[in-house]
Amino acid sequence: MSSITLKNLVKKYGDGFPAVNDVSLDIADGEFVILVGPSGCGKSTLLRMIVGLEDITSGDLLIDGDRVNDKAPRDRDLAMVFQNYALYPHLTVYENIAFPLRLQRGQYSDEEIDTRVRRASSLLELDEHLDRKPANLSGGQRQRVAMGRAIVRQARAFLFDEPLSNLDAKLRGQMRTEIARMQRRLGTTTVYVTHDQTEALTLGDRVAVLRKGVLQQVASPRALYEEPVNLFVAGFIGSPPMNFIPGEVTEDGIRTPFGDVPLDDRLRPAVEGRTLVIVGIRPDTFKDADTTPVAEGGVTFGADIDVTEWLGSELYAYVPFDTHEAVAGKLEELDRDLDGEGMRTQLVIALDPMTALGDGDAADLWFDPTVIHVFDPESGENLTRDSARAEKIDEQGVAQRKRALERAHARAEREDAGGTP
Repeated sequence: MSSITLKNLVKKYGDGFPAVNDVSLDIADGEFVILVGPSGCGKSTLLRMIVGLEDITSGDLLIDGDRVNDKAPRDRDLAMVFQNYALYPHLTVYENIAFPLRLQRGQYSDEEIDTRVRRASSLLELDEHLDRKPANLSGGQRQRVAMGRAIVRQARAFLFDEPLSNLDAKLRGQMRTEIARMQRRLGTTTVYVTHDQTEALTLGDRVAVLRKGVLQQVASPRALYEEPVNLFVAGFIGSPPMNFIPGEVTEDGIRTPFGDVPLDDRLRPAVEGRTLVIVGIRPDTFKDADTTPVAEGGVTFGADIDVTEWLGSELYAYVPFDTHEAVAGKLEELDRDLDGEGMRTQLVIALDPMTALGDGDAADLWFDPTVIHVFDPESGENLTRDSARAEKIDEQGVAQRKRALERAHARAEREDAGGTP
């Protein structure tokens, strides 16, 4: 296991465009860090810089405190798992996993290779497939073989480049569990690239959000969700994404297309001296007044439901609205950066699946104003972010992760001793 430190890393190509721009990040020994962002944000380029497949234009990359900018990939002792598996089709599963050990001729005996391969295959539940060829395996099994090849090397860190993007939705869910279980048990430092925020929120100890090569925020998944630093992070993290609506600041509140939000001790200093803000409201903040009593201080409004989507465990209702022309440009730019399609502006509301609301219905809705976010329409800064609360959430995440690792190690020791898992 090793720590990885990125100091002001920059990657420029021939045209001078910075694909990665001044990224600094400390990855602790044994930590699981996710690099996430929309297409073209620089996350895969950054991962390739760490492993040595991309040259570093400027900045420093340190592994365990040693500068490795000029070291070849093989000398960095990092194991990478690719999106396309990169398996050898003519080799069995056993030989694919053993391959990186056999490359180091004479360093490992046949007995050592066999021990490592079988330990990895047992961890990944591949024992019954060791004699099969990759062509006869499912996508999930192939990805597990690729992971096994990384495990046997006992490298300083694992690097994953969108490893689940070629799998269907069900397999992705299963493989997320496998990767999380493996990383907890091995405790190996892991850097994982994905554009899928579900993977980011469920797998990572911390998540680093990138936009156009620039690092926006690094925090625990919960801190990213509840205390985003700006519009981009707030819009990228969460599914469905956060709703952004214009808010005109008055003497007593914030006037929005869906009711007036009163100014409390949290909101008043955030909007002081401003005439217009962007209000962010998570879809699950809304409630149906007919089924959920309005809480004290709740903001109520009527809305005509355009379309509903019933998904079994939840119901999404869509309410179109016209945004303020002064913030329309900013929101259109944000939509493009988030790989949006420039569709109509609409409120997305997540409701109880048992609600009787349907397409075309008039609804009485409400939301709790104490959990909304307010953003600067020019800079995108989150004016209501509570940095102390975000820090506390991160501390809780570290403690929770430590307990999970301790339990995983204890369970592994019991299994190795032949006890009960």
